[in-house]
Amino acid sequence: MDKDKDKKMDNKGRASSMLIPTIVMAVFAIILLYIGYSKGEGQHIIGLKYALRMIAQILPLLIFAFIMAGMIQTLLPRELISKWIGEESGLRGILIGTLAGGITPGGPYVSLPVAAGFLRAGAGVGTMVAFVTAWSLWAVSRLPMDIGILGWKFTVARLACTFFFPPIAGLLAQLFFSGFK
Repeated sequence: MDKDKDKKMDNKGRASSMLIPTIVMAVFAIILLYIGYSKGEGQHIIGLKYALRMIAQILPLLIFAFIMAGMIQTLLPRELISKWIGEESGLRGILIGTLAGGITPGGPYVSLPVAAGFLRAGAGVGTMVAFVTAWSLWAVSRLPMDIGILGWKFTVARLACTFFFPPIAGLLAQLFFSGFK
């Protein structure tokens, strides 16, 4: 019974944490819409058409990413999450998070909801910091483009220079921020 109450309060707190960024984005959007309208050249309509195209392209991805995040929280047993990637999993969890983040495809619309789902399911802060850091620095799914555009030497140099950052970031997060969620 208390778990359900905690979950409701936790979800309420997370929803209210999105209020300020939502208001800020709304204010900026309204300002930009007004600027486009005031120019009198129909730029506000063109901007809204671009926005609708982006919504149509990104919305399916967002929906499925949030479904994944919800299913992670619901289907994976909390004990399993705690054992493998929870606070007590230590270096093993951080290395799992690092590898998982490095191979996770897609942009932030995929990786961040997945990380949030794992956090809410009991993953450790250090593990998820390692996950997000590896996702952004290593981006294995981006390697073909990196090699094609920047060349293999530059790509190898980039990977070599960032190789140790995800686990180090995870260890630092575990050391300093363990227990924060």
